[in-house]
Amino acid sequence: MEKSADNYQAEYKKITIRTSDGSTIYGKVNIAEKDRVSDIFTSSEDLFVIMVDVSCEDSFGRTMFVNKRHIVWAEPEEL
Repeated sequence: MEKSADNYQAEYKKITIRTSDGSTIYGKVNIAEKDRVSDIFTSSEDLFVIMVDVSCEDSFGRTMFVNKRHIVWAEPEEL
């Protein structure tokens, strides 16, 4: 059964990402169509991770597209 736009509910989880250049990025990812945060990295063929409400260095509240090939590690926020 196909999901319609009318029934779509975003579900955001906070994560921290470290990139290959040493940057640390804090933000949220939408896992509404996934079961876990890790599914974004393992089950998806998308080349980029889309993060919202990002804070890193001098940026706050922005949307960022992070290339998965440049991610060293990612950590979901514990509840």
